[in-house]
Amino acid sequence: MSENHHKVVIIGSGPAGLSAALYAARAELEPIVLTGMELGGQVSITHIVENYPGFPEGISGPELTDVFQKQAERFGAKLVFDSATEVDFSQRPFRIQGYSGEYFADAVIIATGASPRHLNVPGETEFTGRGVSYCGTCDGYFFKDKEVIVVGGGDSALEEGSFLTRYANSVTVVHRRDELRAGPFTEARARENPKIDFIWDTVVKEIVGNGQVKTAVLENRKTGEVKDLSIDGVFIFIGHIPNTDMFKGQLELDDQGYLKVNRYNHTNVPGVFAAGEVADSHFRQVITSAGMGAAAAMEAGRFLEENEG
Repeated sequence: MSENHHKVVIIGSGPAGLSAALYAARAELEPIVLTGMELGGQVSITHIVENYPGFPEGISGPELTDVFQKQAERFGAKLVFDSATEVDFSQRPFRIQGYSGEYFADAVIIATGASPRHLNVPGETEFTGRGVSYCGTCDGYFFKDKEVIVVGGGDSALEEGSFLTRYANSVTVVHRRDELRAGPFTEARARENPKIDFIWDTVVKEIVGNGQVKTAVLENRKTGEVKDLSIDGVFIFIGHIPNTDMFKGQLELDDQGYLKVNRYNHTNVPGVFAAGEVADSHFRQVITSAGMGAAAAMEAGRFLEENEG
């Protein structure tokens, strides 16, 4: 096998990708993992993961990523710090183009995950990195003694909002509905936090500032009332978009843009498998992504056994 020809190439290094790497390595498939720009994916920038089995006190996202990585590498998985930019699944071996060169694979496991959804309002792009953020864990420290809003009403919004209270004077959750989508435990903890307030039935129409964020323009969806809220930061947690642009025209996608897979994590191209949030619009949990990665690796092994030579 030439240096750039591998039995299995895994695209992505979140829980799905690293779990796939572990299972593929234990099966002696000598996988390589193209890590992408962010080793560990979304979980690597998550402050605390409290619902992954085996860690009763919780574990930080970076720590969990490190554990996943070490376990996969222990069995021979090789992590390559490169990002896939283009794929050709029209024939085997499959071709993956990265920034650092080409990779050829007899089987591919796609675990490219999803990226934060944007509000797409005036000022959002302009002030990203200057008061607008999609990661409380990454940027919370810069808002010490500041006033911030968190946009969203799910688990991520409340978990990150709770984390931000370590630094910010106040955290106001702005939600477009009149009830939250977060789990009961997460919601109860946020409601009990004296630093967290809520604004209901409201959306952000514009983000205004002068070099830095100064104001959020809010609109009540029920009354139509528009008001300016003076704040220092806007943290946005309104869901994710699957990272599938690279696969359009190559693989089947559903109407939300997620990769279509069967119950065994097969895409419509034999030998190409998908795992994690790139193919999961429903559960989107670390444990389910890890399970999908393990299953995809097992199926890749079976595929290679049936198609040797």
